[in-house]
Amino acid sequence: MSEEILINVTPQETRVAVMQLGVVQDLYVERTSSCGIVSNVYLGKVKRVLPGMQSAFIDIGLERTAFLHVADIWENSHSADAAKPIEKILFDGQTLLVQVIKEPIGTKGARLSTQISIAGRLLVYLPQETHIGVSQRIESVEQRDALRARLQAVLPPEHQGGYIIRTVAEAAANPDFLADIGYLDKLWSNLQNAAQTASAPQLLYQELNISLRVLRDFVGQDTTRVLIDSRSTHQKMLEFAQAYNPGAIDRLEHYLGVRPLFDLYGVEEEIESALSKRVNLKSGGYLIIDQTEALTTIDVNTGGFVGLRNFDDTIFKTNLEATQVIARQLRLRNLGGIIICDFIDMDTQEHRDAVLGEFKKALARDHTRISVNGFSSL
Repeated sequence: MSEEILINVTPQETRVAVMQLGVVQDLYVERTSSCGIVSNVYLGKVKRVLPGMQSAFIDIGLERTAFLHVADIWENSHSADAAKPIEKILFDGQTLLVQVIKEPIGTKGARLSTQISIAGRLLVYLPQETHIGVSQRIESVEQRDALRARLQAVLPPEHQGGYIIRTVAEAAANPDFLADIGYLDKLWSNLQNAAQTASAPQLLYQELNISLRVLRDFVGQDTTRVLIDSRSTHQKMLEFAQAYNPGAIDRLEHYLGVRPLFDLYGVEEEIESALSKRVNLKSGGYLIIDQTEALTTIDVNTGGFVGLRNFDDTIFKTNLEATQVIARQLRLRNLGGIIICDFIDMDTQEHRDAVLGEFKKALARDHTRISVNGFSSL
């Protein structure tokens, strides 16, 4: 299904909306004042080793020291010898290469790992590994094996490091793999060179901002165009595309209209609805979304929809429409954890199977792996 990507840039934030058939399917927001640091790589310095917690505090140049647990020390967990306690691995004042795997929250500092991973468009490079993995979203064993074989065939014999093949690589050609390998090799080489001359604490590698991640992660064969309402951002995206994704250049457009881009496409209304407890369905039915610390519940109601033939048909059509809207709301609201969907009771197994099938199909385009347990006896 064809899609458009809209990018709205202000001094305070950058917002990205993925549109299909004029409807917002995904929404991403990155605020200038609070850009995330997950995936950033630092040369850190050990400030304190805590044997009792099997952890260490690492200075990476932020306001609060970061946290490294012994389980996140790659060299220790992959050693042929028995795992060592952290006090036998680290010492105060030691410098080491670390990557942020969890953002700082409240009074807690960022969580770190010594296993480095660098994402490209098709591949994730793991310089310390030797194996080739495949995204869990690619479930076919034959397809997984075929992708591994194709990547192995284009890798130079002396090449070091491992990879994870991303979902978007399913339709990639061998030259695409080679281009991504070259891009990742260059990033890793630059990072290593910077580490040799840097003084800890020092940022060595920073994850791409949201506008450039659009080119790396979102633009695909189904993308017809990318509209950007900022001249400088459009220029930076063109430069990045010329170097790493030439196929996207013709689809990048600078929006020059008078009316705000998100207003023109109705995205602002979608953002407002994502903050509302009630979400209306086009048929007249509606959803009630309740969030608690333990779980999220979504209740489906027929509302004013009375159908054309009988009540069973009304229920079935309302539930079918709800599957698409629920899947979209999960993405827009960035909901996770335990989610209970209370569809309207259906008497026939045929209707239940059809609704469940449509729900799984609607959830399949989510970037997060989702497990659907089916209808319960409740």
